[in-house]
Amino acid sequence: MAERTLSPSAYADLVDLGRRLYARALVRREQEPITDPRGQPIGWLLDTRIPMLEGDTFREVGRVLAERVRARGVRQVAGFGFGAYALVCAILSAPPPPGAPELRGGFIREQRKPYGRHRLVEGPLSREEPVVLVDDILNSGRSAARAVALLRSDGFEVCGVLTLFNFTWSSGRSRLEAEGLWVDSLLDLNLRDGPRSASDSL
Repeated sequence: MAERTLSPSAYADLVDLGRRLYARALVRREQEPITDPRGQPIGWLLDTRIPMLEGDTFREVGRVLAERVRARGVRQVAGFGFGAYALVCAILSAPPPPGAPELRGGFIREQRKPYGRHRLVEGPLSREEPVVLVDDILNSGRSAARAVALLRSDGFEVCGVLTLFNFTWSSGRSRLEAEGLWVDSLLDLNLRDGPRSASDSL
């Protein structure tokens, strides 16, 4: 991360974690039929719910992401959609350093609940403090931008976006940075070169 210097061993551990996540989440068409949102066949996809719903990976990723959130001086995270829910819970499960406050989390709805408490954002998030949006994959950035817009419409300040994977061949990162957000990913993926770690992210 840019905020601190990692030892070679710590850097290698983070690269290894990112690559293990990638290998575990990768689904190829040879394994099962897979399609894009339009129903067209595709060659591969990443299903991060596979590794993130395994206990050991859940705990390891939660610890790493919680450290990155705290390094930014933030203590609130929110997620939008199934790819983010396990990440929010994993981050909250990480024990805080001695004397540090617990982190808080929230889930963003597609639209405000029409009954009960009528909430758009569920959970104990405070509008008095900034929020980090967490997600599994950053591609075009449309989903993340929508989540940011929903949070802002409900009175929350969003300071950045933290993801497991960033598809470098797409425009998601620049799209979010244009909105004044920092973007941090565990692993940058390049379509030509295959998965590789980014020096400014790990």
